[in-house]
Amino acid sequence: MTRSTTITISFFIAWSGCQAASKQPNILWILTDDHRADSLQCFNKAASGSPYSRLGYVSSPRADRLADEGVLFTRAYCNSPACAPSRGSMHTGRYPFRNGIYGFKPVHERADFCKPTFPVLLRDAGYDTAVVGKSGYYIFGDRTWWTANLYNTEIDMKNDLGAVGLTDFFKTKDPDTDNFYRPDGTVLTLSEGMPAKDREAIEAETDLLLSYCRQGQEIIGGVSLQPAEGTLDGQIEAAFEQWLAQAGRTYAIPSKDKTARNGQKTIHGPDPDKPVFVHIGFSVPHTPVLPPKAFRDAFIAKEKELPYRIPAFSEEELEKLPRQLVDLHTKMNFSSMKQEDKLQAIRDYYAFCAFGDEMVGRAVDAFKAYSKKSGRDWLVVYAIGDHGWHLGEQGIEAKFAPYDRSNHGAVIVASSNKQWVPAGKVFDDFVEYVDFAPTFCQAAGIRSPDYFDGYSLVDTLRGKAPARAYVLAEMDHVYGPRAYLRTRQFAFSMRTRNTGKPGKEVKWALDAPLAEVEPALYDLRTDPDERWNVALDPEYAKLCEWFRTKLGSIVLGDRRIECDWTKDNVYSLSDFAGGADDKKADIPPGLIPPKEVRP
Repeated sequence: MTRSTTITISFFIAWSGCQAASKQPNILWILTDDHRADSLQCFNKAASGSPYSRLGYVSSPRADRLADEGVLFTRAYCNSPACAPSRGSMHTGRYPFRNGIYGFKPVHERADFCKPTFPVLLRDAGYDTAVVGKSGYYIFGDRTWWTANLYNTEIDMKNDLGAVGLTDFFKTKDPDTDNFYRPDGTVLTLSEGMPAKDREAIEAETDLLLSYCRQGQEIIGGVSLQPAEGTLDGQIEAAFEQWLAQAGRTYAIPSKDKTARNGQKTIHGPDPDKPVFVHIGFSVPHTPVLPPKAFRDAFIAKEKELPYRIPAFSEEELEKLPRQLVDLHTKMNFSSMKQEDKLQAIRDYYAFCAFGDEMVGRAVDAFKAYSKKSGRDWLVVYAIGDHGWHLGEQGIEAKFAPYDRSNHGAVIVASSNKQWVPAGKVFDDFVEYVDFAPTFCQAAGIRSPDYFDGYSLVDTLRGKAPARAYVLAEMDHVYGPRAYLRTRQFAFSMRTRNTGKPGKEVKWALDAPLAEVEPALYDLRTDPDERWNVALDPEYAKLCEWFRTKLGSIVLGDRRIECDWTKDNVYSLSDFAGGADDKKADIPPGLIPPKEVRP
């Protein structure tokens, strides 16, 4: 019996029925970026009994408090281990193989298979919808999703807080420079070809650590020159509070958008007569990893009494990997860095997460206060990471991978109405990020459309949703097209396509010689850290073929969409294995090697 079965069903009443009898609740969806679940003490306590990560000290008092108020989902998995396709799946409520979003190509909503995203459905149901900070999806359409769009970082650069100087760090691409903002308004600019003496002075002031062994150096350690309030995420949180405070009014924010006048853009505060749905996209702990000094100093002090540990990795692991995953290691190499630099990267990452925890807590407090003032119940869904992040596992510091660290997140759901969501519970069965869309629709009193692939998290808690025996993800980025399927006992991934032409040779991965689809199979019973690929080992040959057929049938043949996004309505639909995604993993017992077979 899992912990999830201990949740008493009597805690719950039909959510939609509750909405019919009362006001629609205010809804807050918080999403962080590149965020490991083990940065939360509440997650670690639920998973291992210790408040700390296996790598060392972490701190998350705000998230821990929110988890005490609601339900912590410990086995929450994203549906693509990269920002744009993961966020695309969340907003559409559909798997990548059903929405056609596999990477970072700009997509639109003009193809006839495109359906309204959940923000559009909530707007149509009477919600005032707002996004604050990073949205991160690459869907550019004609439908209006948001009544307010505040500082959509990285996608709409003219509305980016960095573009108007409200940040601690801003990267410009032309020329390629890193800009560090001091509290007094002066800027340190780090650029290629600058005098070595000047570069060393900047690196000393910021204690900068670059990922010098990987493709495309990233800032993976250092210290922000700003206090918490002056950082990018501090400004995002402040912009959210300002928006709530301007209910029923219009006000101006700094902007370089073409519609701005004299550097100002008019924003409408929330309509006090409507429920609000707000999506806050914090950038933390995405690179550049620059925690404010107060947080970093606290972690440096803790490190002295509880030293950090580097995940185990051996170059021998690479010998059993397919070409795609060797390529990933080469491009995102962490294993070749100096020992002291690895330790700084780990420590500064967790310190940055602790800073993010404080920003999340402030946002939740402001949202609760607004809801109380407006006389509405509230619902908070906090997704810890659009995907995960490696800190040396598999020898990389990155996302993108079919491994657990890239895809495993955590979710906290809490509400003022404990009949909707009880307090202090842990749910440890599989849930997926496509579950957010139906959850928000149910909270708003909307019947979820049949094109959603997920299930309401509340229905899952009540035992009304089908149980999942596996989770899915797919991506085409960094090392090419690859999909994975994970059960409690096994993790399997493979190359899905051998051509970039939509609809061509779709069955290739099912028909080609097994070695050509570059399989990776991990026996989690004996290798929970996914270090030794057994896909081509004789003892696992039949099991590997079973997973190939199962995964390939789902992602290639169960309503797969491949779209030419440069055109309005040119796409292919592959449905040769309709119904393959049955959420079951009925592996014939004879295919499973005994546990004593170890890699």
